[in-house]
Amino acid sequence: MPYFDAASAAPLHPVARQALLAALDEGWADPARLYREGRRARMLLDAAREAAAEAVGCRPDELVFTPSGTRAVHAGISGALAGRRRVGDRLVVSAVEHSSVLLAGEAHTAAGGSVTEVPVGRSGAVDPEVFAGALDSRTALACLQSANHEVGTEQPVAEVAEACRAAGVPLLVDAAQSLGWGPVPEGWSLLAASAHKWGGPAGVGLLAVRKGVRFAPRGPADEREAGRAPGFENLPAIVAAAASLRAVRAEAAAEAARLRGLVDRIRARVPELVPDVEVVGDPVRRLPHLVTFSCLYVDGETLLHELDREGFSVSSGSSCTSSTLTPSHVLRAMGVLSEGNVRVSLPAGTAEEDVDRFLEVLPGLVGSVRDRLGAPEPAAAPGAAETLVVDSLGKRCPIPVIELAKVIGRVPVGGTVTVLSDDEAARLDIPAWCEMRGQEYVGEEPSPKGGTAYVVRRVT
Repeated sequence: MPYFDAASAAPLHPVARQALLAALDEGWADPARLYREGRRARMLLDAAREAAAEAVGCRPDELVFTPSGTRAVHAGISGALAGRRRVGDRLVVSAVEHSSVLLAGEAHTAAGGSVTEVPVGRSGAVDPEVFAGALDSRTALACLQSANHEVGTEQPVAEVAEACRAAGVPLLVDAAQSLGWGPVPEGWSLLAASAHKWGGPAGVGLLAVRKGVRFAPRGPADEREAGRAPGFENLPAIVAAAASLRAVRAEAAAEAARLRGLVDRIRARVPELVPDVEVVGDPVRRLPHLVTFSCLYVDGETLLHELDREGFSVSSGSSCTSSTLTPSHVLRAMGVLSEGNVRVSLPAGTAEEDVDRFLEVLPGLVGSVRDRLGAPEPAAAPGAAETLVVDSLGKRCPIPVIELAKVIGRVPVGGTVTVLSDDEAARLDIPAWCEMRGQEYVGEEPSPKGGTAYVVRRVT
């Protein structure tokens, strides 16, 4: 059964499994002790740190292991903010950062600090000049992921790092998605990553803090991991994480080229096979194994269930698959279609035949979901009414857009359709539908019946 969700968690690499089993026998003792078993454990820990530091591109004494990638992010942000509290209390982040960064920002705001979110374009990347403009003399820390976890877009880390250097602001890079594929461009001050993203075991993160960066660990002091990750080290998992990182890096160039070819096929074929699809993310500056697309008039949760029944494990940023009924913050920041969203992230070793079968079954599954929802035909007949109002209050995505598409042909060119909706996804999906179908999105206004009125003018 093809597993296509490596961006969430990559399958355990064979080298990680071998190293984990070996370390369970050899690395169970306390590495802080001076007796034979402790010295053996310390040697394993030091070797793992050296291997990880080499892959990251830092000194071994600049890197510590944490219980997770999220913990690494939180420790990095809180420690850097505390270390530079005399400079200011501003945190600058991109609008598409991982939730661990954004939630750390919320905690910082609750404690009296301030957070500035830098917007992104439709590809999901920040503009380095805009990011530079958000930095000022009160900025204590800036955060930018190396590559986006939902759409695969690579960020201009080198350019932003240069802007941060010029402003005297340290830059924390969340490299969770990219570290297995190669080192992060130079210029960063802090870096965080997570082993289960590259095929290591879950429960191991790493945090690198360059020498010279003002850093004050938060919480009670601890003698382990330079006080930045308190508690007894999970040495077998750390050894496995470092060994697998070295192994995947050795394979990265060849596997990236192979998977990029498979992803290119998906990017090209899905819009040909399935009408009304938007492939999102940068087509060039992107991770080699990840592609995301959104399908009009599709319930994302239903589509994921259908794909699961066919044996394909994928994920989604659609509000239709979310308990909060709000679209992914990444898709919302990009201003792209969210309904029927599918993220395919291929693990190393993915067979070409599995991708071919995915492309074979996808059109029928999308078509069946659209049929069940009563999606409109691609072409619409002309009509005479100058304006129509569609009441979709209480209905969830993708129904408001489906009802809009059904009636747009009933108004003449220049006429308008007003969609009443209280679904947050409509604020994103209706403008995205207009762009995809060549119609004009006029804007939104409060609805007298509650919710929001979205106005669309027929152009074609």
